[in-house]
Amino acid sequence: MSRARFVVLEGVEGAGKTTQVRLLSAWLRELGIDHLTAREPGGTEVGEAIREVLLARRDAEMAAETELLLMLAARATFVREVVEPALAAGRVVLADRFDFSTFAYQGYGRGLDLDEVRRLNTFATGGLRPDLTIVLDLPVDEGAARQAREGAEPDRIEGAGRDFLERVADGYRALAAGEGRARTIDARGEAEAVHRRLRALLGSTFPETFPVRAGS
Repeated sequence: MSRARFVVLEGVEGAGKTTQVRLLSAWLRELGIDHLTAREPGGTEVGEAIREVLLARRDAEMAAETELLLMLAARATFVREVVEPALAAGRVVLADRFDFSTFAYQGYGRGLDLDEVRRLNTFATGGLRPDLTIVLDLPVDEGAARQAREGAEPDRIEGAGRDFLERVADGYRALAAGEGRARTIDARGEAEAVHRRLRALLGSTFPETFPVRAGS
């Protein structure tokens, strides 16, 4: 049986997704597990170009529908060029964001019809779903404070305001509660403490892929 798994970290801005992907990657290297890490939107030449349009251009006016379709265009390429080949080769894929981001930001946040967003996402992904989506749950204010301490400038979507980000956070919680392949992890505290929670979750969910050694 293949040990390939597609695992996605999700959450509000400042929740620590990128840090935790990096820490998990180091852990998998220690275990000798073949894997790759990627981010969304991005991970491909087309995806990175779309990311520039979506996020880096802070002053760009964009309809919610345009934002959604650009996200899904990047995802279609990401799935076919990155995720599917890696899984077919028996590798673990760790992604910083995937479909929950679209449901939370463009669905709950922007107010687009969630059923339609899901339908279009299924078309873009060809029906591919993560084996596990982990939502790093963190209050919006705490995430913003983390970003401020790190000197991070908000991107175009992050700059949509607190009410928008609160809707996104509520959306993530609703999505995690309603999806059997999703789990929520408390993202408060030091990065190493959150990392230990993630390792324990992965080890208990997929012990054949992520063996947890005694004392780890």
